[in-house]
Amino acid sequence: MIHSDVYVNVPHFAGKFGVERMIEQMGFNATILRPAYFMNNDLTIKGVVLGYGVYPMPIGSKGLAMIDTRDIGEIAAIELIRRETSAAPLPPERINLVGADTLTGAKAAAVWSQVLGRTIAYPGDDTAAFEKNLRQFMPSWMAFDMRLMSERFLSEGMIPDAGDVKRLTALLGRPLRSYRDFVAEIAAAA
Repeated sequence: MIHSDVYVNVPHFAGKFGVERMIEQMGFNATILRPAYFMNNDLTIKGVVLGYGVYPMPIGSKGLAMIDTRDIGEIAAIELIRRETSAAPLPPERINLVGADTLTGAKAAAVWSQVLGRTIAYPGDDTAAFEKNLRQFMPSWMAFDMRLMSERFLSEGMIPDAGDVKRLTALLGRPLRSYRDFVAEIAAAA
């Protein structure tokens, strides 16, 4: 995950950072893909957005560089082929996988509002209420992990490094998928 070295108090990020360090210490010439927030996570909240007019994810005002999982898959395939067909071993590499858009909670709600043609509210950044809601349908340890993650969204965001979007666009040979297009697909399928 992008910023797994920063989100060390979030268990599922800390585990990924540990794996990255192991790969590095073992001397593997590998590409480590570090995705930001998957915009596809928002499929799980479409019922809340469409039914109640609320974008419920507490993602804050720093911004998340949301990426479509289809872009992740395509980038992974390109990178695997590049490594497989290289005449010589390639050095280790890290690639931040980010989307074209860096969205705040208010901006994500505004995209939904534009696409749906009605107001979608962003209720704010209450991570305790978020965790309480999640505990209704997932194990308490997982809900707590999600709360810790959302608290880091609020304090740190998931901001791309300079050149990340340009690098991924060049790698794909096309623009990254936008959050607006993703939301339009969800709305069209509803």
